[in-house]
This record gives sequence, C-alpha cells and structure tokens, in this order.
Amino acid sequence: MDLIGASPASFLGLTLVLFGAAAVATGRALARNWRPLWQILPYAALLAIGDRFLLYALFDGELLSASGYGIAWALIALFALAAYRATQSRLMVHQYPWLYEAAGPLSWRERGSAAPDKGVATGRKP
Repeated sequence: MDLIGASPASFLGLTLVLFGAAAVATGRALARNWRPLWQILPYAALLAIGDRFLLYALFDGELLSASGYGIAWALIALFALAAYRATQSRLMVHQYPWLYEAAGPLSWRERGSAAPDKGVATGRKP
C-alpha cells in the first residue's frame, strides 16, 4: 500500500480497467489525427492525475503519493503508446497499400523490402 498509495485491487482495477481504456482511446485519437508521439506523455500525465484523484476520492487512497502517481503514469503511458503504434501501423498499411505492408501488429515495412536481391530479378547487373 505504501508504494502505490492505495489497495492493490483498487489501484489495478481503476488504473488498468478505467484509465487503461481511456489511455487506449487517447493513443488511438492521437494516431488517427497524425499527432506526434511525444504528445502521449502530457496526456498520460493528466490521466494519471485523474487516476490519483479517483483513488483518493473513492477508495481512500493517498492523493499525493509520488510513487503511486509514477507507476500509474507509466502504465497509462504504456497503454497509450501501444494503442498509438497499433493504430498508426494500421493507418499506414491501409492508407498507403502500394508503399507499405504489415510487419506485425505494431509495425510496418516498405512493400517488397523482404524480397531477396531485387537487382538479379530485374536483370540489372549489381
């Protein structure tokens, strides 16, 4: 309780469920509007402030727990970052299908970059 400033069940429930969902929505919104990645940090900080306040108001947690705030901020930022990358990857692949292809759930690559030695296939000498 001292490290997170609230009971573990209330901290994880509120931070992961409620504010985790808000962080996912924030990451998606930032990616859909082509905002830079660094903007996740201030939005995650604001969500972590809201998380601390609700833990204090609803579950009698410590309002000014620096370690609790830091852990909440890190978790919320992680959720937002994952949602941002997943949405950005999906946008790049769907919006520019002639240039990019999916290279996993969080990344993309140039189309045809995985093909071995294109110079031989086109008949050009290396």
